Amino acid sequence: MLCLVIPYFVFQRRAPKGIENEGSQKRFFILGVLLLWVATDWPLGLLGASYLASAHMLQFLIYTMAVAPILLLGIPEWMARRLAGRMRLYRLMGRCTQPVVAGLLFNGMLIFSHSPWAVDNLRATQFGSFAMDFLWLIGGLLVWAPLVSPIPEHRMTSYPGRMAYLFLALGVIPAVPAGFLTFASFPLYAIYELAPRVHGLGATTDQQLAGLVMKLGGIPIVWGTIVVLMYRWSEASRAESAEARLPNPPTSPSGELHQSSTDPDQ
Repeated sequence: MLCLVIPYFVFQRRAPKGIENEGSQKRFFILGVLLLWVATDWPLGLLGASYLASAHMLQFLIYTMAVAPILLLGIPEWMARRLAGRMRLYRLMGRCTQPVVAGLLFNGMLIFSHSPWAVDNLRATQFGSFAMDFLWLIGGLLVWAPLVSPIPEHRMTSYPGRMAYLFLALGVIPAVPAGFLTFASFPLYAIYELAPRVHGLGATTDQQLAGLVMKLGGIPIVWGTIVVLMYRWSEASRAESAEARLPNPPTSPSGELHQSSTDPDQ
């Protein structure tokens, strides 16, 4: 948490002249870090790493559906450009934030990090759990960047394109692995099957609950964002229609000057 907070406020003190730091962005960033802390620390972090597949899935949703977009909303444009320039990541970020690339990378990460091999091997150690958390955070930042990236040229401009991208990348494809978890009749993850039971919750029931969390947990965020995009699209279309109905500007005075110069009565 400190590795995120300290550099952020150090950069804030070195903001370019003439740029005022918006308090709303600071609040977004702090909220994102607090949510990250809740998802990582005790008790949810311990339950997700060693005991319950459903807690593991809830962690994943918090990382990708809440922490990632809120952190992006909290980063000013000048800070993102400075970081990308110093780390020489601008071109890579531009390629990775293309909608098709971002969607494929995120869903590839989702399938890999929820495969039995990855879960049983990474969750067995603290370093492996940290690596999985890191993958989730990076994947969440990538998938939300085409929508809320602090760098404007990395964002999609078409409202229908944004809605279609959000529906496919975060609504349709994640439902496939969620279906496997929900309807599997036997536990897929050995680490959760062999773990001590929490409140008598069976391994198969816990796994089915994890599938439901993955399938249904993101629906309010995805469809809530789509509704907001539809509202903004209608407002933008209404503004364009009102601008198109405005009367044409008056004729330039050049013709009047020409007429007055040739009029014998003037």
